[in-house]
Amino acid sequence: MLDRRALLLSSLSAALGGAAAPPIKIGHRQASMVGKPTLDVFELAARIPGLAGVELQVVMKGYSLWDRETALSYKRAADRWGLRVPSLAGIWPGGRSLVKTQTGEECYRKSIEAAELLGASVILVAGFRDNCPKMDDAASHGPVIELLKKMAPVAANAGVTLGLETSLGAEDCKKLIDAVNHPAVRVFWDLDNLEFYGHKGESITGLDVLGAERICQVHCKNEDRLLEQPGRVDWAAALKALKRIGYQGWYVFETRHSGPEQCVEATRKNIEFLKRQLA
Repeated sequence: MLDRRALLLSSLSAALGGAAAPPIKIGHRQASMVGKPTLDVFELAARIPGLAGVELQVVMKGYSLWDRETALSYKRAADRWGLRVPSLAGIWPGGRSLVKTQTGEECYRKSIEAAELLGASVILVAGFRDNCPKMDDAASHGPVIELLKKMAPVAANAGVTLGLETSLGAEDCKKLIDAVNHPAVRVFWDLDNLEFYGHKGESITGLDVLGAERICQVHCKNEDRLLEQPGRVDWAAALKALKRIGYQGWYVFETRHSGPEQCVEATRKNIEFLKRQLA
């Protein structure tokens, strides 16, 4: 029966000229658009053609989405401007981190609650340098893996994926994800960071190491320059590689901006570039 249904769907698709490609989902990180927490970020985002969402900070300069009323105010603002909140970042208040597992569970649970309330499907779990687990040291990575195993079902029940963005190379990213072994824990792939943290060339070659199934979301940035300009990442090649491996998640810009008008203009150009490469 399943084979027959698949055949019928395939025939229908062929009759209609083939299935349409899914729309490209593009967002921008709040903290890169505005320097302080403000609901105006959605009004700014709505001015940019093709921008569909804003990645919010959980904790940012004195406010927190752990507070239900604050989270609801951002949800209402997003709905008002017809925008999504694809992901949350900045889940660690001062003194907490990915490797400080004794205080990490509260951060995960409260951020998962905020993500569910806001309709976000991904939580960016950052950990760089000293706050990144060492995959050659069980005392370093063991507690991190055990806590992620504990929190993965909680995230899954809320429809949320924990996306790890670390200073690890591609092979170690794969080891970490595979050690947790749960679909609600994947990689948040920041190509520029791979190059910045010394993993030369792995921003692109690492895509084949991980495969699309281990990547939940992608950050796109070229410091304060356009993606099409020279930088650490060959973005034309990178986007073509992401398309080749079958990645279909959100592309979230993390480009630095000098002000609102420059943000609108640069993001418009970056969206046009991204769409040309993924066409």
